[in-house]
Amino acid sequence: MPDSIQMRVTRYTPGDSAPTVADYDVPLRQDWSVLDGLNHIKDNLDGSLSYRWSCRMGICGSCGMNVQGTPKLTCGTFLSDYAPGPVRVEPLTNFPIVRDLVVDIDDFMEKLPKVKPWIVRNDEAGALIDREYLQTPEELEEYKQFSNCINCMLCYAACPVYGLDEDFIGPAAIALAERYDLDTRDRGRRERLDVLIEREGVWGCTFVGECTRVCPKHVDPAGAIQRYKLEAAKESVMAVLLPRGAL
Repeated sequence: MPDSIQMRVTRYTPGDSAPTVADYDVPLRQDWSVLDGLNHIKDNLDGSLSYRWSCRMGICGSCGMNVQGTPKLTCGTFLSDYAPGPVRVEPLTNFPIVRDLVVDIDDFMEKLPKVKPWIVRNDEAGALIDREYLQTPEELEEYKQFSNCINCMLCYAACPVYGLDEDFIGPAAIALAERYDLDTRDRGRRERLDVLIEREGVWGCTFVGECTRVCPKHVDPAGAIQRYKLEAAKESVMAVLLPRGAL
């Protein structure tokens, strides 16, 4: 294995006509992630480089970037996998660039509350119920997979529909809606379904499946979308049949 590897990093400053590319040679060590390489650049070669990171443990989701054209968490993506290089590091696609590798995720943050990603639980009078609701391990297992979402935005960067349709609510928001719909403590299913059965909801998805492929936490947003489509289709059939007394 060579002693160094070249990182080709996208650079962009507000006001630039277009992003540019800067090449940096960084040490190539077996245990160095792409994020380690960026930190080396920041600390030793170019202090002006801008990017997001926090936990370095694949938990916070803030260090998502495109590595060799694929959305990745850079803290869990190793430089040695791309030796001898160069390795291309770019901001996540489908988002406006703020600076260098930092993107603006305001669109996601504005859409997420529409699916109410929290437990909705009111009593008949509308007052909040102030008591504990216990769950069995089996009930927890129903939604556990979808609760692993860390809002890293890799699925949005990989989704061709989100890149083409600015109204599409997106895979992570739909997966988080499913997380709460499958929670036995929640009573907000109807409110979420009313949002998701619209054109900008699940029906905007063409089921390419890239969102599930790039998810670092195996959440399977594509699976959540298909489940909602099935649920919406069942409701449509019932709406047609019920007035005729068939059900």
